[in-house]
Amino acid sequence: MSFSSSSVSSHPLATYGWDEGWEAECAPYAEQGLLPGRVVRVDRGQCDVVTPVGTVRADTEFVVPRDPMKVVCTGDWVAVDPEGGEPRYVRTLLSRRTAFVRSTSSKRSEGQVLATNIDHVVICVSLAVELDLARIERFLALAWESGAQPLVVLTKADLVPDATALSYLVQDVETTAPGVQVLPVSSLTGEGRDVLAAVVSGGTSVLLGVSGAGKSTLANTLLGEDAMAVRSTRDVDGKGRHTTTTRNLLVLPGGGVLIDTPGLRGVGLFDAGAGVGQVFSEIEELAADCRFHDCAHESEPGCAVLAALADGSLPERRLDSYRKLVRENQRIVAKTDARLRAEIRRDWKRKHAEGRAMGEAKRGGRVR
Repeated sequence: MSFSSSSVSSHPLATYGWDEGWEAECAPYAEQGLLPGRVVRVDRGQCDVVTPVGTVRADTEFVVPRDPMKVVCTGDWVAVDPEGGEPRYVRTLLSRRTAFVRSTSSKRSEGQVLATNIDHVVICVSLAVELDLARIERFLALAWESGAQPLVVLTKADLVPDATALSYLVQDVETTAPGVQVLPVSSLTGEGRDVLAAVVSGGTSVLLGVSGAGKSTLANTLLGEDAMAVRSTRDVDGKGRHTTTTRNLLVLPGGGVLIDTPGLRGVGLFDAGAGVGQVFSEIEELAADCRFHDCAHESEPGCAVLAALADGSLPERRLDSYRKLVRENQRIVAKTDARLRAEIRRDWKRKHAEGRAMGEAKRGGRVR
């Protein structure tokens, strides 16, 4: 079955991201009489779904999975009942193209999907407080892993009026975010607003960051209206008060759609090995020149990573952060992968034995 581009562009859901791919995937359900729609908000087992006939309230009872990674989320495309009372029912959850996932705070280390079918992950970082580069690296690892393109927005740029000082802050973040655009933006002065609007006009973007990062203010700036409630941050630490409580999908006047999210307290990794590698691409490139393919970059001879650390071309902070995120991600993955768990245990025993042997050799040398 083929679809014309003109029919897709004129579709009532075109402004929400409807395209030929979604039309093709929805075709079998349309033949059953179901309506296609995109989830714009989820709340307590029900969701608001925008459809060709308007926004309807739908229950997710028939698509509740055992896997928390498959729970209906803002940004999902679904098929719903064509008519009936309120709420209607979501009958099918379409396959996701991309998804931003973090680990939950539970000891079961389950994944939590925050937004789906996204093209851009806009990581909001407030310049009202000191930059936390390690936290930015965490966000970036998850952003790359999602399959979307990350963008770091330094909000409240008007608080750094000195252009030189602002440029240094941008450079610090650019060093932390190889291959990622870093954009200072001020909702007060309008700095960077047009550039950001141009980026998010193509596709679906999600705003992510800690509470007080200025996400809702930024959303209002892009929307051209006060659609999202905003509260001031605390002067003592610059933290916000969780103004946004749900994830909302909003149509932007310049094109594209935006998902605004509540502030995140925790940014735990969840099976983000490829994302970590992308964030620390310079270390991964160095590691390719190490003498041993399984080099841990700790004390091995011929380690290109340690050589770069010694000559100052690789900052110690970057290597420490890389090691920390790699270990954290391995722990998360190992909890659900018995084979990997056994490999990590064997590797730990081998390193422990080597360390003990080296210690005994050194003690023996002192006796002689």
